[in-house]
Amino acid sequence: MRHLRPAALAAASLVLLLAAGGPGASADDAAPAAAVVPRIRAAVLPDRLGPPPVRPRDLYAGAAFDACTAPPLETLRAWRDASPYGALGIYTSGGQRGCAQPRLTADWVRQARAMGWRFLPVHVGLQAPCSDLKRKPKRIDPARAAQQGRQEAAEAVEGLRAVGLGPGSPVFLDIEAYPMRDPACGQAVVDFTVGWTQALHAAGYRSGFYSSLDSGVADLAAAARAGSSPLPDALWYARWDDRADTAGGGPLTAELWAEHQRVHQYRGNVEETYGGAALTVDRNQVDAPLAG
Repeated sequence: MRHLRPAALAAASLVLLLAAGGPGASADDAAPAAAVVPRIRAAVLPDRLGPPPVRPRDLYAGAAFDACTAPPLETLRAWRDASPYGALGIYTSGGQRGCAQPRLTADWVRQARAMGWRFLPVHVGLQAPCSDLKRKPKRIDPARAAQQGRQEAAEAVEGLRAVGLGPGSPVFLDIEAYPMRDPACGQAVVDFTVGWTQALHAAGYRSGFYSSLDSGVADLAAAARAGSSPLPDALWYARWDDRADTAGGGPLTAELWAEHQRVHQYRGNVEETYGGAALTVDRNQVDAPLAG
């Protein structure tokens, strides 16, 4: 995939590190390669069609916000004229969405799109097996993770179609932050995401993934280095550092999701007012294909 260096490079680097016993190790204390168990193993599924091609008009670079409930059209009209934002996140599907969506219809999307808004559709379904979020109790089953990912993708496609977003649109899988104590938990998230991506590509849609830079994104980055495929076409990482960029950091290194494939949620739960209309939003910087 375009966002990965060849798997051989990562493997070669690992072999060299093991041969040296790790930084600062001597020949006496070098561990055998068999003793090193990676946190994430490669997960590979067939991906006959691959992602839809990216056209120049699909790309968006700039500021975006996301709000728990789709805002009134009057608010979008005021913000389109007065705010720095040109795109917004909308929760189009998922059984564990945090807010009701009484306004989110095909007509709402049509009118918002006519104003010039672009969209980051979000699906909130099953969460990591080790998640401690009580308000989202439904979890991925590690034994059926890839299958469940495909099932959630089918639900996400229905949600996109219901609001008038056709093939080629991305949809971001929302995996909230989870503890990093159990490698099996991260592996289940990776397997689920590979199944999700496979099914979205087969339906003609782009796959996106949203999570914390320190949990879900860290495990997806490890999966990329391990050679997992297919992986999401765009990565939306949460790190509230007040930096309006898509530079990544930590596990999200420069060669991963590097070709207009990133969204950075850099601040959350901020009340903003433009044109006399107030909303509580999360702030994002985008360099990725969007819907609309």
